[in-house]
Amino acid sequence: MKQNLFCSAICVSTFVLGACQPSSQDTKSPSSESSMSPTEISISAAKYPDKLLWGDTHLHTANSADAFSFGARLTPTDAYRFARGDAVKSNSGQIAKLKRPLDFLVVADHAEGLGIINELYKGNPILISDPKAKRWHEMLNDGPEQSALVGQELIMSLANKTLPKTMRNPLKIIPLLRSIWRRNTEIAEEFNDPGTFTALLGYEYTSTPSGNNLHRIVVFRDNKDKVDKILPFSSIQSTDPEDLWVWMGKYERKTGGQVLAMPHNSNLSNGLMFAKTDFNGNAIDAKYTQKRARWEPVVEITQTKGDSESHAFLSPNDEFAGFGDIGWDLGNPSLQSTKTPEMLTGDYVREALKTGLTLEAKTGTNPYKLGFIGSTDSHTGLSTGDEDNFYGKFGSNEPRKGRADKTVGIGDSAVTRYGWQYLAGGYAGVWAKANTRTEIWDALKRKEVYGTTGPRIRVRFFGGDYNAADTSNLVNQGYQNGVPMGGDLTLLQGQSPDFMIAASKDPDGANLDRIQIIKGWRSADGATHEKVFDVAWAGERRIGEDGKLASIGSTVNIEDASYENTIGAAELVKVWTDPEFDPSLAAFYYVRVLEIPTPRWPVFDAKRFESNIPKDAPLTQQERAYTSPIWYTP
Repeated sequence: MKQNLFCSAICVSTFVLGACQPSSQDTKSPSSESSMSPTEISISAAKYPDKLLWGDTHLHTANSADAFSFGARLTPTDAYRFARGDAVKSNSGQIAKLKRPLDFLVVADHAEGLGIINELYKGNPILISDPKAKRWHEMLNDGPEQSALVGQELIMSLANKTLPKTMRNPLKIIPLLRSIWRRNTEIAEEFNDPGTFTALLGYEYTSTPSGNNLHRIVVFRDNKDKVDKILPFSSIQSTDPEDLWVWMGKYERKTGGQVLAMPHNSNLSNGLMFAKTDFNGNAIDAKYTQKRARWEPVVEITQTKGDSESHAFLSPNDEFAGFGDIGWDLGNPSLQSTKTPEMLTGDYVREALKTGLTLEAKTGTNPYKLGFIGSTDSHTGLSTGDEDNFYGKFGSNEPRKGRADKTVGIGDSAVTRYGWQYLAGGYAGVWAKANTRTEIWDALKRKEVYGTTGPRIRVRFFGGDYNAADTSNLVNQGYQNGVPMGGDLTLLQGQSPDFMIAASKDPDGANLDRIQIIKGWRSADGATHEKVFDVAWAGERRIGEDGKLASIGSTVNIEDASYENTIGAAELVKVWTDPEFDPSLAAFYYVRVLEIPTPRWPVFDAKRFESNIPKDAPLTQQERAYTSPIWYTP
């Protein structure tokens, strides 16, 4: 069966004035049912999470200043319509439609200056009474080049504290921000359809100290009635994520609601996202680990700016480490600072999981006990995660001839990034009892979620006692005799853990190559280790003397932008017992599922536009899924 597969600016944190925090007054504690409507309760009666929901928790629209500056004109309304399966006209005028709708979406526009650039563009008199703001208004209406310059000037104005007076006047800017925020939540309510499509309320906190990425996606469990009581906390108020956690606590006490935060693409933090010190360089203590574990249960492990799973430097024995890292391991998003090898340990999730074991031994709490999701970080208003429907990172990168060759974000740097280095993915897979805000949020909180680089690979992962498990009844066996992805193992004395994994291909995608389990552990001497186990695979291959499984090969036809599912497997199922388990050592396990090789989006572009493929661009890739880990603590 032949499968036909059909940016060029760096995401920088520009941004205007932040919003005020809510009152710190105490109110009732959050209730697990505090936001559930009668409709949601009635459709959430499953015994176990039995619905696999696909979505994007990280999408930007024209309400984000960087997105608008680089060509985005689509609104949150357009974003929800597109995600649920409607055809929309893209920023470049093309008709865009998902082949398969998503189940949920978070429009996560930047809190910093939320929607203000739109108001400048339209000439809001509250803003353009200031000469500098008026000039920005004129530039935004003077074509794409001038619009991009406005974004750069906003960055400098923020850094130098030279924003227009109208943007620094709380009496003018706060009411405007509040009206924009409430309009956004109103639109989300219009599209939220429990059981069919979920519009989760959220935003992006865009902390970028010295250009380094410490961004978080903030997601509420609640409906408009609670979320309207606050304005999003932004990095203009503080670039220290601990202050964001304080604000989140105030939100919960003020409203009785619930909220969580998810770090995103840590590979561009230059070592800061998962550092062994806090934001101010102090040693991490028990108070810090408890707060971080409380507020940040999930991390975005893959998105358009590369994977954050691991790096070849950190995992030299893992030939599949570093997916999509070319160009992204040069430095931070704007290339203000290049990356050195010692920074990598704080940039990648697998290393963070290992660091978490060490911090738990020292403080009693693991701050990096993280579940995994994928999302797009698209700044077009279009949540596209597939190679054959990639609409670019920014509005200026929508499908057209030459977009893969375009250089991006070079500035005065000696290094360069290119359009072809962007990835098309990813997406978040969520195991839930129903397609509702509360059920999806609860799945994120308990970490029963996973990320893919775009394909909708179906994965179940359980840990427990499955030595005699009947895999035909996998779900019941999984929950009754153990824990799902995101859980903590409880073992009887002398017992070694069994892991039950079932993976099936994306119905519209490529066959599967293999299932791997990645294990990390902390030895008695305090050192941390990792190992990759191939546990199930397609074909008659065997593990070689070097401990490696031979390549599955490739059926990709570059000229035709196609491949054939004549190799690989549609489904792989395995019960695996750790042969090296030591009950005295803390450990984690997660699953990586690999597809057979398929073409990348620049290959599709070359066919569609009859153009040359960019020099040095990888032409194929093995797309994948990463499950949240399962942990064992002695």
